Amino acid sequence: MAIVDVSYFDRLLEPVAQCFTPELAQRLVSLRPNPAIQSRIAELAAKANEGQLTDEERADYEDYVDAVDVIAVLQARARSTLERASSSPA
Repeated sequence: MAIVDVSYFDRLLEPVAQCFTPELAQRLVSLRPNPAIQSRIAELAAKANEGQLTDEERADYEDYVDAVDVIAVLQARARSTLERASSSPA
């Protein structure tokens, strides 16, 4: 698994974050994977911790981790948008 350089992702996603409305930002902050995906990630994580992933499972798990990393950066940017919106005079 790759170590994520958050500042790298953050800089790449800045143009996307500039498009956030407060409504979109709130939806991103609230975004959670569906139960089936959460279950699959947990299953793969457990197998990874035990060193029991197949090559295909390892590739799937790395894809999930990469996606979660990107979503986490977007959610952080969304929280910043919401903080700015709540501190701006109406």
